[in-house]
Order: sequence, then structure tokens, then C-alpha cells
Amino acid sequence: MAFKKQDKFSNLLSNISTNLKESTNFFTDYKLKNISDLKIFSEKMKEYESSGDTFVHEIIKELNDAFITPIEREDILQLAMCMDDVLDGLEATAALFEMYSITQADEFMKKFVDAIQSSVVEIDKAIELLSNKKLQQIREHAIKIKDYESQCDNILRQSIKNIFNVEKDPIRIIQYKEIYENLEDVADSCQTVANTLETIIMKNA
Repeated sequence: MAFKKQDKFSNLLSNISTNLKESTNFFTDYKLKNISDLKIFSEKMKEYESSGDTFVHEIIKELNDAFITPIEREDILQLAMCMDDVLDGLEATAALFEMYSITQADEFMKKFVDAIQSSVVEIDKAIELLSNKKLQQIREHAIKIKDYESQCDNILRQSIKNIFNVEKDPIRIIQYKEIYENLEDVADSCQTVANTLETIIMKNA
């Protein structure tokens, strides 16, 4: 059993996915030029994160009220929560940029963000397939998300090695390392979405 075309849970998961995609695109495309841009950047990501929280609360309310759900309640909730974790991680990273007054992302941060953006595109496609009951087609998107997470593991190792080699300011090393690790955590959250999708396929296909 899977989602009907206009199932309310399908719509709510799509709302979360769409908000996640929009927030990731904003995070990726926003051009930081000076310190004042950092406040705009951080506040806008906070707005996206608050919208995501609202959608999750709606799903929890609907799950509490529903007598029958199209797939197991725990799987719907887990899917909503782990997509929300991706957005929470991006919002937290934007806050770090503002807190540390970093207006220039380095090549490693850009590589992380590109991989995360690609993962979120795959998540959005998978949620659409779930809505349309095309469960078997979801697997290829889950695999791609895991590949991007693996790339981020490599980027993390390279980025930390590089920062210790080239940066002399110990404060800057701590700040950059924290941002790298935060972005890798976001990639891990994307992988959790992929794992949850695979669990749903296994149970319902």
C-alpha cells in the first residue's frame, strides 16, 4: 500500500521537500559580499527552517488524528523528521557564517554545498515518486544520495587536511573546521533520508 495521488500525507511531505529544495537553492545561490549580507542570509534561512517546522507539526497532528495511514506512521514521521534535519543543518551553518563573519566560502565549502544541493534534488524526485506510488523507481535516487554523502566524506578529509596545512590562525582553523563538519553532518542527514526511503520501499513494494 502506498500514497494515493492526493493523499494529505503525500501533500505534506511534498511541502517539506519543496521547502527544503527552495531553502537549499537559496543557500547555494545567495551571494555574500559583506557583513550585512550575512544577517540577511542567516535570517532568510531561519524563515525556511521555521516553515519546515510548521510542516512537520502539521504531519504530527495529522498522524495523531488519522485512523488509517497509507504507509506506517513511523515511516511517515521519520521521513518528515530527517528531511527537516537537512534543513536544520543548513540553517545552523548559515548561522555559523554570520557568527564568525565569514563572507567568502572556500572551494571545499562549495564542493560540500554542491553535493548537498544535488542530494536534495534527488530527495525531491523521490518524494514525488512516493506520492505517485512508484516505489521501485525511488531506489536509484536513494543510491545517488548515498554516493553524494560518500563524496562529502572525502571532501571533509581533504578540507581538514588543507586547513591545517595552509591556515596559520588557530581561531580560523577552529571556525572553518566546524563549518566543514556541519556540512558533512547535513550530507549524513541526506543519507538518513535515503535510508528511510529504502525502508519504505522494502516494507511496501
